[in-house]
Amino acid sequence: MIGQLRSVVIDCPDPRALAAFYGELLGLSIAEEETDDDWVVLGGPPGQHPRIAFQMAPDLRPPAWPDPERPQQFHLDVQVDDVDAAEQRVLALGARRLPGEGDGFRVYADPAGHPFCLVFE
Repeated sequence: MIGQLRSVVIDCPDPRALAAFYGELLGLSIAEEETDDDWVVLGGPPGQHPRIAFQMAPDLRPPAWPDPERPQQFHLDVQVDDVDAAEQRVLALGARRLPGEGDGFRVYADPAGHPFCLVFE
């Protein structure tokens, strides 16, 4: 091992709003934030990793799944027990369903357009 994962950093136009979405989705609380709203971190206190950070990118060109001209850039797989119940909750939080699914996963976009999957068995 060369190192350990500290943070996954996601560019977005509104870090506070996207952190609120993922905080609710993953059951994480805000661990760190800048007063100018350019940087918000979810997870444990500093030094406890991994964490998810959201960084201001006002000119972000969001992905357009599955268009290869605007690729997904990254995605998170979120394990759930009941995919139908989880889907209703993420849609209520502002996610939207995207085309494409398979055995054991469904694809969504977060409120800033980043794809993520609900994964189930």
